[in-house]
Amino acid sequence: MRGFTSGGFADLRSVHAWNKGFIQGPAQKRYEQMAHQIDRAVRFLEASGVADAEEMRRVEFFSAHEALVLDYERPMVRRDHRTGLLYDTASHFVWVGERTRDLDGAHIDFVSRVQNPVGVKLGPTADRDTVLALMDKIDPERTPGRLTFITRMGADQIRDVLPALLTSLGEEAHRVSWVCDPMHGNTFTSPSGHKTRRFEDVVEEARGFFAAHAEAGTHPGGIHVELTGNDVTECVGGVHPVDLDDLGLRYETLCDPRLNHQQSLELAFVVAEMLERGVH
Repeated sequence: MRGFTSGGFADLRSVHAWNKGFIQGPAQKRYEQMAHQIDRAVRFLEASGVADAEEMRRVEFFSAHEALVLDYERPMVRRDHRTGLLYDTASHFVWVGERTRDLDGAHIDFVSRVQNPVGVKLGPTADRDTVLALMDKIDPERTPGRLTFITRMGADQIRDVLPALLTSLGEEAHRVSWVCDPMHGNTFTSPSGHKTRRFEDVVEEARGFFAAHAEAGTHPGGIHVELTGNDVTECVGGVHPVDLDDLGLRYETLCDPRLNHQQSLELAFVVAEMLERGVH
């Protein structure tokens, strides 16, 4: 993957090629305008000498996964012979899910012992005391970059729950990173029995995440999304809408439903627009 992302496929000057099929859809004018803005910015950076051609054609690549199966994670732990510190070499970044983040449980104990950057999922029931206890357990020194909270509140709850949580934490909310998971809190079962998500709910949770951080004065640091580059029919909605009746056409996931190529790009543009306008 690192070779792939450093070999030119991620070249910013190829932005139109990446989105060629997508921008021919109903939102063509809106997204083509943003692609042209990226083109202008890249040409300016090159002309001014701020960035060379090599920097434009590659991106850094890091891996991450949920530290769920501890029988897999533990054998991958290595001790740095220079410092004596422990690292989980299975991934750069590991996280603990909403269902396994028991403060006294094995998963939190495991991530508290390794030096990797660590994430913890927070659902709508998370409160100030729980969050502070997790911080004290995993990141007692409040080391920048050490701990990330990944919120998955659900589109119908995030605007009520997250602002109150951030406000209750006060300055402590600025000592960790915050990432939005707009997928897991919006899962439901269709009449056909397929596990799915509505694209509109995913977008609404992302908007609520940005709005909450704008209200609290904290920083929205990222987005955690399940997606694929294939044209699957696993999540409903989007610019080229997938209907509930379409789910069986190309439902290929063995676990969680993913955004397809078109839905992924649409979400990326929605987030980019929020960042561009500064309107959350």
